[in-house]
Amino acid sequence: MQRIRGRRSPAIPLQIVAWSGVATVLWLWWHDLPSIHDTTDGILGAGRLAGLLAGYAMALVVLQMARVPALERRVGSDRVSRWHARSGRYTLCLIVAHVFLTMWGFARQAGKPLAGIVEETVASVDGMPDMGKAAIGTSLLVVIGLTSLGGIRRRLPYDLWYHVHVLTHAAFFLTFWHQISNGTDFAVEPTAIGFWYGLYGCVTALVLWYRVLTPIRLNLRHRMHVLAVIEETPDIVSVLVGGRRLHRLGAEAGQFLRWRFLAPGMRFSSHPYSLSAPPRPDMLRITVKAGGNHSAALRHLSPGTRVWAEGPYGSLTSQRRKRDKVLLIAGGVGITPMRALFQTLPGAPGAITLLYRASSTADLALWSELTSIAKERSARLFYAVNGPDGERPVISAENLRQTIPDIDRHDVYLCGPAEFSRSVHRAVRAAGVPANRIHQELFVM
Repeated sequence: MQRIRGRRSPAIPLQIVAWSGVATVLWLWWHDLPSIHDTTDGILGAGRLAGLLAGYAMALVVLQMARVPALERRVGSDRVSRWHARSGRYTLCLIVAHVFLTMWGFARQAGKPLAGIVEETVASVDGMPDMGKAAIGTSLLVVIGLTSLGGIRRRLPYDLWYHVHVLTHAAFFLTFWHQISNGTDFAVEPTAIGFWYGLYGCVTALVLWYRVLTPIRLNLRHRMHVLAVIEETPDIVSVLVGGRRLHRLGAEAGQFLRWRFLAPGMRFSSHPYSLSAPPRPDMLRITVKAGGNHSAALRHLSPGTRVWAEGPYGSLTSQRRKRDKVLLIAGGVGITPMRALFQTLPGAPGAITLLYRASSTADLALWSELTSIAKERSARLFYAVNGPDGERPVISAENLRQTIPDIDRHDVYLCGPAEFSRSVHRAVRAAGVPANRIHQELFVM
């Protein structure tokens, strides 16, 4: 059988481009760096560099929120989310360094002690052009950064965190103008101002196109609505969504969309849910476990409820595949994209295997469908559930090799809760599967 070759991820070329931008910013700073005669000049120069790097990093942060298909489908939503989180941390640190160093330099120029930083900050915000906007934007970024800390984020309702996070776009706009009006690089160097306007203009265009215009076009074209809600288990339901020419969405098994149901109490909530069945020209299906107010309310949706969707997103598709044999491992409601892939991934008899981990047999959602697919395709299907005394089965490297002796010749697709995914990932690696053949995705933005 001919070896299957998946598409190569553009992650490394994109990282090279991003670091090339950093090099350009460093060149702009060095090119216009005045002579440093004393410590004050050095502090102001360092503050200017931190500001330039913060402005560049801010553009990357917003770009990573733009839902650009080349990032979402080729790199993967989880990796882009990690890039976004890391870039956000760098940006906030650089902004704090920029403000502190610049105001410290101003205080030294005025002959004031270190305590004069606060006074100089107030004077700058009050007297320099566009600094009021920058102060508001910086405050927003601090709030966004605090709400993104793990301990705080876990305590916040998802909708509140999401809408606070969207304010990054406002901070992007508000902090831009003071860079142009007060930045010495942009006052004397046409190349610098051209680069900066081009960078921020391209990012703004991508956000408007993919976050605003594309969803409007999608929903006007497809007119999606709820067809039915089906109970799979006591806390899991499937929602059938109808619409026009849904095959033109370009959705694939393993992908997800962001769903907004225009029902009372749900209009302002947008959540990511994976497709739990291959897309059809007239219907899409999601299967959701009640884990919060939004997911719990899905079982009460009425047929005919209008649906606003964005996507499809995600790269957990057949395009990642590199081997003829595939092992799918699902934990809990992570079965949703795995079920769609189990049906659609091409493979000879015995080439496709699904391992489903759940708390009990009653929690094996979509089990009848899975058994039918396994029988029809001559695929292998296993499940692991807690024992009568609640003892949890261990998915270890040894157990995996006993069940699938040639696991090291498989691609592995993995989806489930974060802790489950981490432990299974370690077990799969220990069983001999290279990291580049383990495919997983977490949908968090």
